[in-house]
Amino acid sequence: MGCARHWLVLALSLMVAGWSIGQPLRNEPLRPLPEHNDADPRRAALGARLFHDARLSGDRRHSCASCHDLARGGAGGLARAPSLGARRVQFNTPSIYNSVFNTVQSWTGRPAALAALPEHAGAAGWDALLAPLAADPAFNAQWRAVYGDVLGAAGAKDALGHYLRTLVTPSRFDRYLRGDAGALSEDEKAGYARFKSYGCVACHQGINVGGNMFARLGAMRELPGLRDNPNGQGRFEVTGRETDRFLYRVPSLRNVALTAPYFHDGSVATLEQAVDLMFTYQLGRGAPQRDKDLIAGFLRSLSGERLPPPGAAP
Repeated sequence: MGCARHWLVLALSLMVAGWSIGQPLRNEPLRPLPEHNDADPRRAALGARLFHDARLSGDRRHSCASCHDLARGGAGGLARAPSLGARRVQFNTPSIYNSVFNTVQSWTGRPAALAALPEHAGAAGWDALLAPLAADPAFNAQWRAVYGDVLGAAGAKDALGHYLRTLVTPSRFDRYLRGDAGALSEDEKAGYARFKSYGCVACHQGINVGGNMFARLGAMRELPGLRDNPNGQGRFEVTGRETDRFLYRVPSLRNVALTAPYFHDGSVATLEQAVDLMFTYQLGRGAPQRDKDLIAGFLRSLSGERLPPPGAAP
C-alpha cells in the first residue's frame, strides 16, 4: 500500500511539473526518429573528417560542410550555394540532417549526394578526388587502423554513410509522439492538429515529415513565374516525361525553422511566408492568420534538441 501511494505521489508530482506519463501515440501520419543509430563510431569519425575536409573537393577549398553547415540546420543559409569551378549550383542546399531517412535526396531525383560527389566537386572521379587525402600519412594511418586497406571510393562512401547516420536530430515533437504530452505547448499541439486537418500532412508525412515523394509545385494554383524560372522544369529534366514537369521533391520539414531560405530555388525568405504560399498554391485555399501562425509554431517544434556546436566536427 505504501509503495502504491509513493508512485501515485510521484506521478502527480511529474504532472504538476509539466511532465506526463503516457503511451506512444498510435495511428499518426508522422513517426518519431529513432533514439539511437547503428553507425560504427570509428567509421563515423573518419566520415566526419572527410565531411569537413576541404581537400575532398575539386578546388580544394570547399568541404561538404561548406554548403551543409551544421550550425544552420545542416543547410547553407543561402538561396543557392556558391558555384564550384565551372559548375553552377542550380538549387537551394537541402539539410544534411536526417537525410538517411529520405527516400529521395535531391530536388529532382538526380543521383544522391555521395554518388554524385566527384561530378559535383568538378573532379575527374573518386581517385582524383581522394588523391590529396591518400597522400596524407596521418590520415592514412587512421584509415588503415579502421578499414585495414588503402583509402578508396568504396571505403570513403562507407565512412561518409556511417557519419550521416549520426546526423539525426530528435526533437521535442519526437518526445511528444513517444507519449510525453508535456513536450509540446498547447499552441504547438493545436498547430499539429491544424497541420493534419488542412492536409499539409498528405505530402509531409512519415518519419522525416517529407523527403519521400515528388509533388507538383503549384498543385492547386500555378505559381507565378514558375514557367520562366531559370532553375528549370523540375523532375521533367531528369525523366523527360511531361507528367513530371514542375515536380520537385517534397522536402523534409525537420529543422525547417533553421534552414531558411526555402523552396528549391531559395526564393522564400521566412517560414511564415512559406506557410502562406503553401496555403495559396499547394492547398488552393486561405486560412485564418491564427491557424497559419499555429502551424508555423508547430514546425518550430521539429528543430532538433541536440545539434553540434558551430564549427565543430562531431
